Amino acid sequence: MTNNRGFIHIYTGDGKGKTTAAIGLAVRAAGHDHRSYIGQFMKGQHYGELDVLEHIPQITIEQYGDEGCIRKDEVTGKHIEHAVAGLGRASEEMLSGRYDIVILDEVNVALWFGLLAEEAVLDLVDQRPAGVELVLTGRRAPQALLDRADLVTEMTEVKHYYTTGVVAREGIEF
Repeated sequence: MTNNRGFIHIYTGDGKGKTTAAIGLAVRAAGHDHRSYIGQFMKGQHYGELDVLEHIPQITIEQYGDEGCIRKDEVTGKHIEHAVAGLGRASEEMLSGRYDIVILDEVNVALWFGLLAEEAVLDLVDQRPAGVELVLTGRRAPQALLDRADLVTEMTEVKHYYTTGVVAREGIEF
């Protein structure tokens, strides 16, 4: 029996693997000819997944950010503008009827950095069509989102090689 109800997932926590898990879900779904839209907040730089996902017709990926990483104390009006426009774009795609899965990658960090208003993200969540699976990733998911979610996975860092001075590696971290 097929269940056509979509659920709300949150992948959060300080451990590695939130974006990877969300993209893995989209790839798995593509194997069943389900369509996914991935909106990446705070990302404008090249990541390895961009090259491979462009060859999977069931997956659309867009970035809503500038090149390079920023810290919370470096937020500018331009960063806020990109995030707000991205949320509008993601909402448009979620409501379009074209996608079975909508992934808001790093949206929780965009909230934590103050790039987006929590109420605006909650409004998007509340407008989700019943058949759409909605995935929100990023550290520090706010309690209001956790309360609305059907599935919450917290990635916990137990041990990480960054602490020994290893920097981000092509093909592994980006």
